[in-house]
Amino acid sequence: MARSSYFFTSESVSEGHPDKVADQISDAVVDLFLSKDPEARVACETLTTTNRVVLAGEVRGLGMIDRHGNWAPGAQEEIQTVVRETVRRIGYEQDGFHWQNLTFENHLHPQSAHIAQGVDAVGNKDEGAGDQGIMFGYATDETPDLMPATLYYSHKILERMADDRHSGKAPFLEPDAKSQVTLAYENEIPVRATALVVSTQHAVDYCLPWDDGDAKGGDAVKYAVLRDYVMGVFKDILPDGFITDETAIHVNPTGRFEIGGPDGDAGVTGRKIIVDTYGGASPHGGGAFSGKDPTKVDRSAAYITRYLAKNVVAAGLARRCTIQLSYAIGVAEPLSVYVDLHGTGTVDEGKLEAVLPKLVRLTPKGIRTHLGLNKPIYQRSAAYGHFGRQPDADGGFSWEKTDLVEALKSAVA
Repeated sequence: MARSSYFFTSESVSEGHPDKVADQISDAVVDLFLSKDPEARVACETLTTTNRVVLAGEVRGLGMIDRHGNWAPGAQEEIQTVVRETVRRIGYEQDGFHWQNLTFENHLHPQSAHIAQGVDAVGNKDEGAGDQGIMFGYATDETPDLMPATLYYSHKILERMADDRHSGKAPFLEPDAKSQVTLAYENEIPVRATALVVSTQHAVDYCLPWDDGDAKGGDAVKYAVLRDYVMGVFKDILPDGFITDETAIHVNPTGRFEIGGPDGDAGVTGRKIIVDTYGGASPHGGGAFSGKDPTKVDRSAAYITRYLAKNVVAAGLARRCTIQLSYAIGVAEPLSVYVDLHGTGTVDEGKLEAVLPKLVRLTPKGIRTHLGLNKPIYQRSAAYGHFGRQPDADGGFSWEKTDLVEALKSAVA
């Protein structure tokens, strides 16, 4: 029997977290290739560390690199430019990580011909999945964006802090930060915050005065400014009444956080998959999103399952919905479709499993066509979650649309 009253926690990390820096760089490369060739193939991994960015992976795309492995004139320079611009936009101009001074290495190489022959559409053969795997999508009516509340608020806290840092409203903030929100649920509804955590990189001396022997008396005053600011963000983001006298609040509990980002800890693409998705409230297939073009089902099938689950909840067919798809490399059609309404549905799950593939063709090409994924729209998704965002006019976050609601209602009537 499902529990109706419990505590649940999710975390988020900022755009300046070292792993998120890597994700944004990888997706900037994806966007660059797709801007030249909508059929480009990209699998780009990024490593970030002290004043160094390293790229590796497999690529293919007209205008950038041909099937023979020859780089187009100026292509490698373009890649380096988008890498440095991504770091600059995030805000890294520190001694240990600076967009202008970092060492850049590009080890991208042509896509394997053996992968290409299994994935590409040839003759009567439809485009196959880029790899085997399982993908999950989820939606819940806990928030207006149909996302788990714990993750929703964790993201919103860090988004506000980033906005205030970029605008100059909070000049003591530096790019690297993490948040964590624990909520109490009663009758499956979030009702109050039991714990709130923010650890943020900060300007010199905005630390707890007891953290080491070098702390100065003025630190306590500066730390109070930082703590009061974060408390204000908590109060602005959380619903009225969620923060009580019993809420445990931790702001930079380690004391000092001046060295951060890739200088404080190496970052790698794809290490924040739970932050990227549902904060632990739903299963995850294991595949990361960033750095992959939309032919990779790790990305596109995760997007379509979110799209379908969100439309099921938006249509009032359930309060919670989990959808799983599975694929085999080189095979176009999914091997399985699974729907779980968690006991909240008004329609039979088996009926949805039969209906959904009729509303949207769930092949790699069918997904890309339905959601319009062959566009340079991915870097914006690489921080603060791939889901729970507003669809953009240029096709970004198209998987967040609820344009399937009426068709779903008719199909299950």
